[in-house]
Amino acid sequence: MIQAIQATDFDIYVQTEDNRINTSVASTQIRHLVKFTNDLDKSVHYAYGNTETIKDRFTTIAIKYEPLIDIYTGRISLLLAGYWKYEIYEVSWAGTVTVSSGNAPATEDDVLTPAADTKGVVRGLVTMGKMYLAEKDGNHQVKYTQRQEPSGTNYIYYGQ
Repeated sequence: MIQAIQATDFDIYVQTEDNRINTSVASTQIRHLVKFTNDLDKSVHYAYGNTETIKDRFTTIAIKYEPLIDIYTGRISLLLAGYWKYEIYEVSWAGTVTVSSGNAPATEDDVLTPAADTKGVVRGLVTMGKMYLAEKDGNHQVKYTQRQEPSGTNYIYYGQ
């Protein structure tokens, strides 16, 4: 599970190399497209990492908070607190990796035409899970009220 806070940058640590789809290219020619779906309102946001570091067993994807969204530079604005579902898709290039509009798919279904070595291809889903986005600030508090223990025996009582 990923845990993050609203309106802040966060890093995603996920296992991608064991689930790798396109093994015919080097790790340097792979990037990951992250799809975030909110559980409450079903809104969807996409982002490539601002930076991405692929290790032997895991990948670190840095996501940056920015009110002006740019999925190609990993800048997104996830403001609705609560649970989100994430899906991470492998995108590979045969030639030079350029994560930009027209060279990198914007969604998991996006097919760039005409095909070229400089255009990324979505190879498939490598991992998925849940993310909890906590509130950064606000006045939502839980108010607890202590109750007296009931005197009768026909009650279920919880508490001190």
